[in-house]
Amino acid sequence: MINNLTISGLLTLDMHALNNEGGEGNQLQTRMVHIVDGEGELQVVNAISGDMLKHIQAEHLANVSIGKSLALCDGCKKLDANRINRDDTFFEKLDGEKNSTKIIDQLLPYCTVDDLEGIMITRDNRSVSRKSVVEFGWLVGLPDSTRTESYFHVKFDNNRAAGSGDQTGANLGQNIFYRPASSGKYAVVVNLELSRIGFNDITREYVLTDEERVNRAKALLESILFTFIKPLGAHRNTQNPHILGFEGVLSFSNSTVPAPSISALNSNYREEVEGIVGQLNRIYEGKLEAKKFDSQVEFTQFMTDLIQELD
Repeated sequence: MINNLTISGLLTLDMHALNNEGGEGNQLQTRMVHIVDGEGELQVVNAISGDMLKHIQAEHLANVSIGKSLALCDGCKKLDANRINRDDTFFEKLDGEKNSTKIIDQLLPYCTVDDLEGIMITRDNRSVSRKSVVEFGWLVGLPDSTRTESYFHVKFDNNRAAGSGDQTGANLGQNIFYRPASSGKYAVVVNLELSRIGFNDITREYVLTDEERVNRAKALLESILFTFIKPLGAHRNTQNPHILGFEGVLSFSNSTVPAPSISALNSNYREEVEGIVGQLNRIYEGKLEAKKFDSQVEFTQFMTDLIQELD
C-alpha cells in the first residue's frame, strides 16, 4: 500500500462563498489573507481555510464509511463535531481507563473517522490525542487570477410602501444586505499519510488488520476525490460554486521517503515536483512516482487507479 500521497494543484472556482470571516451590520465579509507570491511580493488574496476543506472531506468520509459499513462512533454517524466524545458506549467500555496507549488501541478499531481525521479525547478529564492522517493547507487564490466582489441584495416586503417597520427582532420587514462572491484560481496542497492508518503512534504498532487498513484507505481516497467534485460549505443554496477545472500533480511514495509537494503559487510547481521525484529516485530507485493531471477527468482517473491498485 502507498505510504504517502500528496496533491499539489490549481482549482478554478467561480462565484463561490465557501468560507467567510463573519458579518458586520448588513455586510458579510469574505476571508482574505496575506501571502508571498511566486515573485516574492506580498499580496492580499481570497482564501478558503484548511479547516473548511477538512470539514468538507470529513463529511464525505463519514458518508462513504456509512455506505461501506465501516466502523463509526455515534458522534461521527451524526456528523457531530465532538465525534467520539459523544459516544457513551465507548466510554463505558473504557471503564475508567486513563492510559493513552490502551485508549488509542481501543479507539482505532472503533471508529474510521477518528482514526483518519484525528481526535482529542477530553471526556472525563482525559487528554488523549490522535494525530490526523489527512493534512490540508489553505486553498489560496492566485493574486493575478482571483477577485472578490460584494453584491447588493434585498428582501422584498409587500407592505414596504405603508411604512410598516418591524421592531420585534423577527426580521420581518424589508432588508438590504451585501453578500460577497469570489472567483479565481486557487492553489491546493493536500498530504495523506496512508501508512498511519490503524497505526498506534505510541506503541509504533498496527492495531488493524491489513484488510481493514486497505478498506479505510479506499474510503479515504474516495473522500478526497469527492471533496474536489462536490465542495460543500457556506451559501451553497444560492451560491453553489462553478467548478471550471482542476489541474496539478499527484506524488506518492511506497517507502518512508516523503512524497514531495510544491504549491501552485509557484508557476513551475509541477516541474519542480517531477524534478524532486526524479532526484530522489536516484537514491531510492522506484520508490516515488509523480503523475500530472490537466483536468478533473484525469484527476478522477488517477485517483480511481490508486483505489483499485489497493486490492
